[in-house]
Amino acid sequence: MVNYVAALRPMLHGLMKMAGVKPYTVEIEPGTVMNFWVPLETLKKKPTKKGDKPVVVLVHGFFSDGILTWLFQVVALTKKYSVYIPDLLFFGGSITDKTDRSPSFQAECLVAGLRKLGVERCTVVGFSYGGLVAFKMAEQHADLVEAVVVSGSVIEMTDSISDTMLQNLGYSSSSEMLLPTSVKDLKALLSVAAQKKLWFPDRLHKDFLEVMFTNRKERGELLEGLVISNKDTKVPNFPQKIHLLWGENDQIFNLKLAQNMKAQLRENASFQGILKAGHLVHLERPFVYNRYLKQFLASLHTNKAQK
Repeated sequence: MVNYVAALRPMLHGLMKMAGVKPYTVEIEPGTVMNFWVPLETLKKKPTKKGDKPVVVLVHGFFSDGILTWLFQVVALTKKYSVYIPDLLFFGGSITDKTDRSPSFQAECLVAGLRKLGVERCTVVGFSYGGLVAFKMAEQHADLVEAVVVSGSVIEMTDSISDTMLQNLGYSSSSEMLLPTSVKDLKALLSVAAQKKLWFPDRLHKDFLEVMFTNRKERGELLEGLVISNKDTKVPNFPQKIHLLWGENDQIFNLKLAQNMKAQLRENASFQGILKAGHLVHLERPFVYNRYLKQFLASLHTNKAQK
């Protein structure tokens, strides 16, 4: 029987090529490879020219791979920006034989891949799990990351944040919530992630489960490696500008959490809320999200030109 989600992939790949990006596999080190969607001009290996497009890296969350997460943003950004979309380890075509499952390891591998692709400076946009990875990239590699945009995420997933979130949503563990095993479980996750009820036929839910929720053992380990003790947390002194772009009805990481994070990040942080959107803000209200994202990106380069 045809899996409709899998069958859509060739069409999606064609659309992405029209938008100016193409899949490319990078060996980070022996045993570790990451799949990236990279600008076509990168693959043509053109010599760097003054005035090249600024680089934007879009880092996906736990629900899907890079392209399905950022489809609307890729199409909106590629005219003015060189857009790179990685698949994090154990998503898409990315894999490792190493045992480290921390966001820091994801960040180190992603940074290594970007450097091998010739990226010298970039703005990182992270959603949910990808936001944690983006914060680690900014903390550990300020020479590479000039700014960060985060939606529906935290700097660190502490045990208190995790426990409160799971209790509020009625789950016993992150794996129960983020690794659904049935159509019913997937529908429940979508009802939490989106403000409005998303209706799809059960067949499509089933196909999505088969295609998108692979590497379950390793992803479960990623979730276990995510949570740290409150006593081990310290807010880094980020030198970058950090923009928090939030769905105001986010049930997973709510508005109060985002506002507290802005206060912790002090003068380098800005906040923008989007009405009538939940955790999946970039998919629920893509035109508004893209407009605010492009405004922030434009402000970075306007400020740079004025210096």
